[in-house]
Amino acid sequence: MAGQPDITAWHPPVEGVREVFHARFVAHAYPSHTHDAWTLLIVDDGVVRYDLDRHAHGAERSAVTLLPPGVPHDGRSVRPTGFRKRVLYLEPTVLDLALVGAAVDRPSLPDPVLRERIHRLHTALATRTEDLEAESRLAFVAERLRGHLRPHARVVTPRSGLAHRLRDLLDATLPAGVPLADAARSLGAHPTSLVRAFSAEFGIPPHRYVTGRRLELARGHLLDGFPVAEAATLAGFYDQAHLTRHFRRLLGIGPGGYVSSRG
Repeated sequence: MAGQPDITAWHPPVEGVREVFHARFVAHAYPSHTHDAWTLLIVDDGVVRYDLDRHAHGAERSAVTLLPPGVPHDGRSVRPTGFRKRVLYLEPTVLDLALVGAAVDRPSLPDPVLRERIHRLHTALATRTEDLEAESRLAFVAERLRGHLRPHARVVTPRSGLAHRLRDLLDATLPAGVPLADAARSLGAHPTSLVRAFSAEFGIPPHRYVTGRRLELARGHLLDGFPVAEAATLAGFYDQAHLTRHFRRLLGIGPGGYVSSRG
């Protein structure tokens, strides 16, 4: 089908790498969403336009893109021919979370050496013959990323504001979630105050944040081999149709097609 995304995704047996994701998109545009992992992206063809923390950026072949966990971003092709990308979703522990602010400020890293290291890491992960090689290559990638980010790290004071307390509560109650009225009682705030504070702080409303986190859970269950209906239930969706609707909105492909993409 014209415009249908071409996707390959899998869980590698390498500590620190949550998911490998290779894709070609033509017409699909990502809605604003978050990950609880570091998103390390290289573009092989085309140009991606995206907003990160409500600031416009671009990703192209000449640079590495690093998107920090917990920060909303979207994505769409600049060119009508679309784009092709390779992504590593890295566990939050791979890089110090104190570097999130620096990654928000400088998500694009024009570093040919780093890009080549990431390419070689993808190659090692794709062959799946020597985990030690992939682990070693990941260590060198992480080292170079730290070298870029640490000189620009800014002190981030821990925040205990209403929006952050709500996010902590939403994370703690996944995948079931918590009704807005219960969250309001727990946090001692009016429901509309919660929604306004969260949306103003994070750029997306609480319900979209929860949906994005559930989609991450569902992707993991699918790559672990669970049937679509079971993955939907485990991730907190009402049923398979509910998961499919949101899955298509995020990736432009249904969970069945995503399952068949497993390498």
